[in-house]
Amino acid sequence: MHPRRSAQEVLLCDLCETVPLQSHCELCNINLCVNCAGKHVSDSSKRHKVVPFLHRKSTTNYPKCPKHADKQCEMYCEKCDVPVCSTCVTSGKHKGHDISDVLEKLSAKTESLQKDLEELESRIYPRYEEMASDVQTEKSELETKYGKLTTAADQQGEALHREVTAIVNQRKSDIQEMKNKHLDALNKNTDEITQRITELRKIIEDLKKILNTKDVSLTSTYKSRNGEFRQLPPKVRVTLPSLSPQKINTEKLREMFGSLSPLSINTEQGYTMKSAEAVSSPPVKPLLDEPRVTATINSGYRHGLFSVSCLSEDQVWTCGDNETMKLLNLQSKLLTSIQTKSGNKPTDIAVTRDGDLVYTDGNNINLIKNKQIQTVITLQGWRSRNVCCTAANDLLVTMDSDDRKPSKVVRYSGSTEKQSIQFDDQGRPLYSSGGYKYLSENKNLDICVADYRASAVVVVNQSGKLRFRYTGHPSNTKQSFDPRGITTDSQSHILTANYHHHRIHILDQDGQFLRYIHCDLELPWGLCVDIRDNLFVAESRTAKVRKIQYL
Repeated sequence: MHPRRSAQEVLLCDLCETVPLQSHCELCNINLCVNCAGKHVSDSSKRHKVVPFLHRKSTTNYPKCPKHADKQCEMYCEKCDVPVCSTCVTSGKHKGHDISDVLEKLSAKTESLQKDLEELESRIYPRYEEMASDVQTEKSELETKYGKLTTAADQQGEALHREVTAIVNQRKSDIQEMKNKHLDALNKNTDEITQRITELRKIIEDLKKILNTKDVSLTSTYKSRNGEFRQLPPKVRVTLPSLSPQKINTEKLREMFGSLSPLSINTEQGYTMKSAEAVSSPPVKPLLDEPRVTATINSGYRHGLFSVSCLSEDQVWTCGDNETMKLLNLQSKLLTSIQTKSGNKPTDIAVTRDGDLVYTDGNNINLIKNKQIQTVITLQGWRSRNVCCTAANDLLVTMDSDDRKPSKVVRYSGSTEKQSIQFDDQGRPLYSSGGYKYLSENKNLDICVADYRASAVVVVNQSGKLRFRYTGHPSNTKQSFDPRGITTDSQSHILTANYHHHRIHILDQDGQFLRYIHCDLELPWGLCVDIRDNLFVAESRTAKVRKIQYL
């Protein structure tokens, strides 16, 4: 209970805090009991105005001025960012400063506080609670999950132990031999480097002597060898052996245990270091030889899944065969579901830089903020197809005309059209009429469109000029190329789903084919990548989302 309130909620004197109040000083804006009121008015330095509490005026509670005790701060100095009274203003200390009404300032600050409180209560705090709950759930499942792993390990160990000792000893011998070869190669490389270091020390010592002696003849005859030593010694690259375990069979234990891959020692030519002034390139994430599925999400759509967009590393928005858009985590748990305002199926979805969801729906492009749907763009004579969000937080939208003939890509900032891309330099259409046209902005700001009806990926630069068309791997001229979803990653790779051939094509930013991703996909459709370059693939037939590590 509040210390100044009884069980009957009796209001107490502000000064003694023990006796019920009866009066109010309108000058000091405090409540007083009978005894304290007499003491309060005895202070003749101020013109106190004590009235019965029930007859007090409903005045604004202005703050007291810390410099002028008998004044209230009814104004606000914008430059000094403090409340001020009329004496403060006329004193000259705030001369030339912008002065505003303190109540207006209070109102603005109160509005800002209210917005902060609303965001904390409705968005931030629930997200923290959800995260804490997820962690707690994961912790509670640890014993069961790791118990199963421990049991499996024990069972495998018991089965192998009876037959494995001799094989292990042989493998250890092989490993030791490989280790010795590896060490010999490194020692040889060390000797080369050490020799160069010795030379460098001698050169450094000689240069210091020249500089110390200031001998003109030595200085004039000096020849730089820095260029020679910028060419670093060859670096030994060793591919470590690995064990490839097989299923256990007592009669073929050696074969089942797995073969030991051979040691591979290659010497690569040492690279040339750039000068101190040169700017080094950022490291590149190499493609994995064998991409792997790290998670599978069941979306629950009965007749098809078409689009996926990452909200975070472990949460994705999906849309499919009905009017409901779903936010799911990696465990297939439904976190949020939202229905389109029109009741129609969304044609595509995208997540903005602020974490809000955008979806296309016929003539409308809609934004979902705090679970509220806002129509930000309404098209006239055109129908929206697919959408993506750019690094600048613009929207790129593919659309068809109502007569199903021309198609184009339009860039929007908010609800304002900034750019329209439809024709090449010769006035020919860049895109086919109708059909799916998923799109993505690359790191180099190229706009990449998977034109399904044209059987091509069409890439234009930021200004809309055609860069190239990719129509499938050159060696597969007999196979159709039917791209659906498309996305790009931090390495400027372009990834597109070849629907009927159940695989993903990976291209570089110039349209050169790099590799396929298979991973037993079934009719891959929508694609997206998260901030760590994990690929999410929406399978149309199974209505599952596969999370794939490929870098």
